[in-house]
Amino acid sequence: MQEKVTQLLEKALAENPSLFLIDLEITPNNQIRVIIDGDDGVKVEDCIAISRAIEHNLDREEEDFSLEVLSAGVSEPLSLVRQYKKNVGRKLKVKTEGETLEGQLKNATEEGITLTWKAREPKPVGKGKITVEKEAMVPYENIVEAKVMVTF
Repeated sequence: MQEKVTQLLEKALAENPSLFLIDLEITPNNQIRVIIDGDDGVKVEDCIAISRAIEHNLDREEEDFSLEVLSAGVSEPLSLVRQYKKNVGRKLKVKTEGETLEGQLKNATEEGITLTWKAREPKPVGKGKITVEKEAMVPYENIVEAKVMVTF
């Protein structure tokens, strides 16, 4: 079942190159769960097309299954370089082993991300504080979890 679903999924994603796989899970009792994302977001029609490409090519008489195709939700952590690249310009909350950073995703390369944010710091001379622009380059291997921050 795993191999057949994987082949069908790869074929369906090849037909729409802006979509990509985040996760594929098949439980022992054939519950199939596919999570996709897209460079331009994911429409309901995209989920339907992927679902049909898989469902219409599996035989329920041969093996019973359930199928769920979802888009990566806003609350889902980012996991692929492609997801970081599509979110450049948005605000992220990034957890590393030692700290949590919140800032605007300025850049995403194959090695890591660059975040920028404003911080209040004491003036170098005299009393009071000034606002300074901070920047941090975070390699992907140091990221424990990164989520897009939704503001209303």
